Amino acid sequence: MSDAGVSAAEAVESHVRAFFEGHSVEVVDYDLGPERRGVVPDLRVLVVGPGPRGDSWAYVTAGCWAATEKNGHGLEFAMTAHVRDQRFIELMALIAYHHCGGHQLDLEHSMPIGEPWVPRSTCDHLLISLPYLHGPDLEHCPVPGGHARILWALPVTTAEIEFRRRHGHEALEQLFDEAEIIPTDPLRASVA
Repeated sequence: MSDAGVSAAEAVESHVRAFFEGHSVEVVDYDLGPERRGVVPDLRVLVVGPGPRGDSWAYVTAGCWAATEKNGHGLEFAMTAHVRDQRFIELMALIAYHHCGGHQLDLEHSMPIGEPWVPRSTCDHLLISLPYLHGPDLEHCPVPGGHARILWALPVTTAEIEFRRRHGHEALEQLFDEAEIIPTDPLRASVA
């Protein structure tokens, strides 16, 4: 990783630690393996335990910004889950690889996972959204020479993705609000 990349990843880590003050934060260096390592050279996944900001776990990438930034601006991704599990660290690595490997994600994009989010879940896609559970204070992260935007990877169902394609992102988010989904519930019912 370049010096700028190291500085950016450290800035993201500092930002996440400050936002989640009072929570445990573990840094997991994730090696994508020899075939993929060059796409996100020194990917880290920050694993945030439950605490004052909520009783769920948060997983945040650090390393995407450095691999894809344009004019000082780039993205990182967060996911919330009901437990600490290696599965979610691997999903964050999948998102990072997908985003940095030529399929750049952005707000209102989605990506198939290829299998259930967790066993028995009907959620098999990720919807890139604003980090509603944490708000703009987590979303906007200054890094040296620019700004990282931390977006939320929300597990959703194939039916919800199809609904969004037909009716738009806002309509799907309205359904989520009306159903009062618990986004960390892996067995939640599809709203579409």
